[in-house]
Amino acid sequence: MKAKSLNELFFSKTREFLDGYLTSQCSRSPHTVKAYRDSLTVFRRYVTSQGISLKKFGFEDCNRDFLLGFMEYLQNSGYEKSSCNQRLAAIKSYMWYVADGDITLQQDALMVSRVPFLRTSDKERDTLSEECLKALFTAPAKDKRGLRDATIMIILYDSAIRLSELIGLKSSDVNLQKSIPYLRIKGKGDRERIVSISDNAANHLRNYLALYHGPDSPVTDSLFYTVIHGSTHPMSPGNVARIIDKYVRIIRPSHPNLPEKVHPHMFRRTRATDLYQSNIELELVSRILGHASTQTTRIYAKPSLEMLKAAMDKSNPELNIEEPLWPDDENEFARLCGLR
Repeated sequence: MKAKSLNELFFSKTREFLDGYLTSQCSRSPHTVKAYRDSLTVFRRYVTSQGISLKKFGFEDCNRDFLLGFMEYLQNSGYEKSSCNQRLAAIKSYMWYVADGDITLQQDALMVSRVPFLRTSDKERDTLSEECLKALFTAPAKDKRGLRDATIMIILYDSAIRLSELIGLKSSDVNLQKSIPYLRIKGKGDRERIVSISDNAANHLRNYLALYHGPDSPVTDSLFYTVIHGSTHPMSPGNVARIIDKYVRIIRPSHPNLPEKVHPHMFRRTRATDLYQSNIELELVSRILGHASTQTTRIYAKPSLEMLKAAMDKSNPELNIEEPLWPDDENEFARLCGLR
């Protein structure tokens, strides 16, 4: 592999792509930027594992065969097909970004874009039943920590909030003074949305604020926080996951239909599915979830058995059973047939 100039090297534009383009121009969330960075880092490690120096690997070397080998490497390393596709999508996005600034790389970007994604099976996505939700919400103890844990789970479901959005909430984002209580949520791409919450969620938040943001509480803007060695920090995603896992283990013996793995995002998915099955318009569900497109929301558009039955019944109108055209009397029937 011959030596190349800096502009010909594949990884020469990754910093400006990640820290400039995605962050500043596209306003991608830190979580999204991290996902792109991780994907390109995995690809970088694959390149070096093939005995190729980063100082020699150019855009022209990132061809179809090389990427197919990368996808095979990911699968052999234990990656799920969806994760493999995510890595490939990041490389495609990066190549188009570079090609937009250098027309000579348009052909390379087009070739990369034609590398197929792996086919994934459309598995049913697990959701939580109403019975399981109630059990989780009522499982915490009736003390200060139990109130915090219950409030977190109720808000995750009630507002259909993302985990990253939940831990990013400020106490000032909670408005309980209006006739309709709501949360001001900052979502992906710094897009803000207002999501109303139920009276039950509002009551839990009101009690939570009194205990965790009262006069004797630590001074912090974060709505949900932890105190470690006297220092206050926003609650981490791991903490939220551990809270949920704690109560899942408590209720599982009495709720065998509970999904095998319950994670924070499942509350959001369950809420979205419940809204859709309650005949809420998809556009409104999309707005509540903070999706830029209803195409993303369709992932959650899982019809209930009742919805399927109603659709089937609608497409099968009742048959009008007509009365027979002939009389029951044999002689009369014979007469109608021209017989005697």
